[in-house]
Amino acid sequence: MDQDTVLDIRETPPAKRHPLIFEKFDGLEVGDAFVLVNDHDPKPLYYQFEAERKNMFTWEYLEEGPSAWRVQIGRK
Repeated sequence: MDQDTVLDIRETPPAKRHPLIFEKFDGLEVGDAFVLVNDHDPKPLYYQFEAERKNMFTWEYLEEGPSAWRVQIGRK
């Protein structure tokens, strides 16, 4: 996996995280994915994806803490 497919937001200010993530997602081609690295469980983000991009994404936990969560987010 190259650097373009990993989005590490642990150092990003909280107010900028979701817009950055959705920008990354919206730039994906169908079938592509990226790995989100976060400092907490991004479950609220999952619910936002469900509300705003329903049936357009895949979500797979790759690592679940305690210091980092990694989630592969793909575009259907």
